[in-house]
Amino acid sequence: MSNPDEAATHNGDAGPSATAFTPPAYVENPTPALGFGVSSITRRWKREDLFNKGSLIARGFAFLLSLLSFIITASNKHGDWRNFDNYEEYRYLLAIAILSTLYTGIQVLIHVNALWNVKQILNQRISAMVDFVGDQVMSYLLISSVSAAIPLTNRMRDGQDNAFTDSSASAISMSFFAFLTLAISAVVSGYKLSTQSYI
Repeated sequence: MSNPDEAATHNGDAGPSATAFTPPAYVENPTPALGFGVSSITRRWKREDLFNKGSLIARGFAFLLSLLSFIITASNKHGDWRNFDNYEEYRYLLAIAILSTLYTGIQVLIHVNALWNVKQILNQRISAMVDFVGDQVMSYLLISSVSAAIPLTNRMRDGQDNAFTDSSASAISMSFFAFLTLAISAVVSGYKLSTQSYI
């Protein structure tokens, strides 16, 4: 007949059945995995917020530069042949400056509304598509108007350098810088469009 102490000692021995109840390592401390998930989501939110604010700043600069180009070109009237409306290239520069001012102004209002209000005017995917296409089209129009006006201004400055040609050069510079800022905004819009889910 077995001794109860021996039976207790036998049941307390470590064997294969004793290790079966040991919890797996990943169950013992689930906190690191949870922390990794939260930190990655937080980083993503910060990156999206940075891109949204950067895009807003770029469009704000594009609005100011386009407005300056529009004002300088429209006021470039000095009599006789020194009126901007006598030249098709400058009329085209003015028209694109007006379009760019309207486009970037509306975009700034839309993005300020999206940052400060929870309710957005457009769906997020539609907004990303409009931003990308609009930035691309307006950037192309700005650089094409600059390319059309530069040769005419250079020819005039070779013959005579005066207030009319200086104003024209200033307007062209403003449109070119507006193109650069919208090109940066187009890169950001392209990234935001590529991260949208279409499932």
